[in-house]
Amino acid sequence: MEWGFFPALGELLSERGLTVVRFNFTGNGMQPGDELVTNHQAFRTATFSQDLQDLLSLLSALGESVAKGLVDTHRVGLFGHSRGGGTAILAAAHTDWSDRLQALVTWSAVGTFDRLDDATRLVWRQKGSTPMVNARTGQELFLDRIVLDDLEKHRHELDILAAASRRLAPWLLIHGEDDETVPVAEARTLAEHAGGEGVLLEIPAASHTFGATHPFAGPTPQLIEALNATQAWFRQHLIDD
Repeated sequence: MEWGFFPALGELLSERGLTVVRFNFTGNGMQPGDELVTNHQAFRTATFSQDLQDLLSLLSALGESVAKGLVDTHRVGLFGHSRGGGTAILAAAHTDWSDRLQALVTWSAVGTFDRLDDATRLVWRQKGSTPMVNARTGQELFLDRIVLDDLEKHRHELDILAAASRRLAPWLLIHGEDDETVPVAEARTLAEHAGGEGVLLEIPAASHTFGATHPFAGPTPQLIEALNATQAWFRQHLIDD
């Protein structure tokens, strides 16, 4: 919740009259103020199902134990980036929230969590874990086999494209044309599956993070375009005239 553009986005939305709740998933392995993953076991065992449950639990707590008295629970929007974008899409289509959310914005969202070939999955299962390097921090981390098991066991519940077609909230998809992590073609596929109101904004020369770095060095033109479109979308759908 403290990486790069997230605080800047939260501040912008707050200035536009919205209550903003930023949070860390339980499996991200970081505490507020951490620059790198410090709880390697939490990160290692962070499943996609747990991410979804975290978000649904937070939504259920809005106006009560979270942001008490500050949130109109009949006018709630969701934002997610990359993997978090995929999780936001799943939550927007969940039976408890599909008709209650009023707006959804995703940046650089994944269209599937199943991103490895058969050979890589086989090695992961045989070794019990698979290494990964955070491209933005250079930190080498590992994912346990239970993450793979969870994905295979809950493939239906974690089907992002199917969720995209079920969700009802007006949806703005923002994606960089030069995204080096999640190809823009993935956003186009999501947009093709989007039921109801869905708008895809492709930003030329924009990377996976729209040029943002950590520590945050200020917005790039591409990030400014994404920020402006996001605040306009949320204001349109969440704030009364």
